[in-house]
Amino acid sequence: MLRQSLLIIGLLVLAGCAQVPEGKIDERDPLQSFNRPVYDFNMDVLDAYILRPAAVGYVAITPAPVRRSVVNFTDNITAPTDVINATFQGKPGNAGVSIARFLVNSTVGVLGLFDVATSLGLNIVDEDFGQTLGVWGIGDGAYLMLPGMGPSTTRNLAGDIVDNFVLPEITLTTPQTVLVFALKAVEARASLIPQESLLNESLDPYIFMKDIYFQRQLYELHDGNPPIEKEPENFDEDFLESL
Repeated sequence: MLRQSLLIIGLLVLAGCAQVPEGKIDERDPLQSFNRPVYDFNMDVLDAYILRPAAVGYVAITPAPVRRSVVNFTDNITAPTDVINATFQGKPGNAGVSIARFLVNSTVGVLGLFDVATSLGLNIVDEDFGQTLGVWGIGDGAYLMLPGMGPSTTRNLAGDIVDNFVLPEITLTTPQTVLVFALKAVEARASLIPQESLLNESLDPYIFMKDIYFQRQLYELHDGNPPIEKEPENFDEDFLESL
C-alpha cells in the first residue's frame, strides 16, 4: 500500500508541471508529456531487458499444459475478487457463476490447476474494481502510463489498489498475493509476444497502445458487448482479447 500511495503522490506532483505538446492534445491524456517518457522507459528499458526476456524464457522452458495450469490456478485463486466485484456491480448471476467456478475448480479441479468449470458451461467472468467504479458512474479520469505497470487511468489505478492489495487480504497472505501478481505479469507478457508486430509496425506505438487500452476498458465494462463505435485504424480484436 505504501508503494502505491507514493506512486499516486508522485503522479499528482508531476501533474502540476506536465504540459501537453501543441497539436498532440487528447482530452483523455492530459499528462501526455509525462506519460510518453514513462512509456519509452517501460518499453526500452524494463520490457527490453527484464520483462520480455523473462517471458521468452518462461515460454521456452515451460510446457504449454503447465502454463495453462498456472493460468487456471491464478484465475481460480482470485475468483473471490470476481465474486465481490460482481456483487458490487449488481450482477448476482455473474457472482453465482464465479462462486460455482471456485467451488468446482478448487475441488474437482485440484486447487484450480484444471479448469473443470468451463467444461461444465461455467465460463470465467472477470470482474474488477475498476469496472465496479465504472458501473457506479465514475469516469475513466486521466490516462496514466505507470512505471513498470503500463497503461491505466486514475479510476483503474484506484481499482487495481483495491483488487491487488485490499480484497486479496481476505483470502491470501501477502507472499501469496505477490506470487500471484508475478505469475500473472509474466504470463500476460508472454501472451502478447505473438502480437508484438502490431505495436512495432504502428505509426505511433504510444497512441496505438492507448487506443487499444481504452477499447479494452469499454469491452470489459460492457461485458463484451460495448456500444458500436468506429474502431481505430489497425484495430485488432485478437490483440484486444489477449490483453
